[in-house]
Amino acid sequence: MAIPDVVEKWAGKVNTVVIGAKADQGGTRTSTVAIGGATTLPFLTFEGSPGHRPAIAVEVWDSGASVWPEALQAAWGDVMNSPAAWAKKAAQAGADLICLRLVGAHPDLGDRSVEACVQTVKDVLAAVGLPLILWGCGAEEKDNKLLPALSAATKGENCLIAAATERNYRTVVAVCLADKHKLVAESPCDVNIAKQVNILCGDVGFPLEDVVMFPTTGALGYGMEYVYSIQERARFAALGGDKLLAQPFICDVGYEAWRAKEAKAPPFEGVTDENRPRWGVMWEAATAVDLLQAGADLLIMRHPDAIRAVRARIDALTA
Repeated sequence: MAIPDVVEKWAGKVNTVVIGAKADQGGTRTSTVAIGGATTLPFLTFEGSPGHRPAIAVEVWDSGASVWPEALQAAWGDVMNSPAAWAKKAAQAGADLICLRLVGAHPDLGDRSVEACVQTVKDVLAAVGLPLILWGCGAEEKDNKLLPALSAATKGENCLIAAATERNYRTVVAVCLADKHKLVAESPCDVNIAKQVNILCGDVGFPLEDVVMFPTTGALGYGMEYVYSIQERARFAALGGDKLLAQPFICDVGYEAWRAKEAKAPPFEGVTDENRPRWGVMWEAATAVDLLQAGADLLIMRHPDAIRAVRARIDALTA
């Protein structure tokens, strides 16, 4: 009996997005990171090219990280008080990129000035040679002032700027075009809305080849099945030839995983699992590996041990 050929033939391809610029490219980074490029589903190398290896960005806050769970504070220590020192330690922990989140600029979380945030970015640029993801504070009015300043301060560095949404995409597109950065297109976890944000960015002149999609992220036990299915549907569409969904994915793994109660709650009565203090690390690692299978190209992570575990899994899957 003949064995049927079950290899899938795909017509489309995920765009390749390069983040960072070295000296000969007009920047100061010592490395660049390319994501995307797949012509098949994740890790199915017998069907086509898996594209570039998934990359890992380590999350660094400008201020306010004292709210992080104790396990994370113990892992990073005093460097959490200095974004530049934190970024250095993250580079030593194996980060491919630094995701600098300007949380302290939020009006309700410190309301740091735009000038202070720009100085923080400059300090991190001087401390490490890795490419940067620059993420606003999440308050639209403040981000409309903050992101243009951050973009101008890093002109030529080819950063990834986050995030363009249905409401503020014009501002983010304008600064990324002016200063030659890539952008994150953020949407609720919905294929149609993700596509709409991409269309809006394209309609005002931003090349879709320079967009990274962020259709929000869920954690293990907290919407993972839904997030996985949405991300997978978008990847099917991209491989089927839909240019408006052919962007690589970024997933905010650390934030989602470490706000799950299983990850951060202390050991409690009745728990016999001797690994209970490590549940947070395992929760983050498991969430990340699940999303890799759905097509994630860039993971934002927090705990060094989870990063090492996920990198080992990527090595095994791409061997």
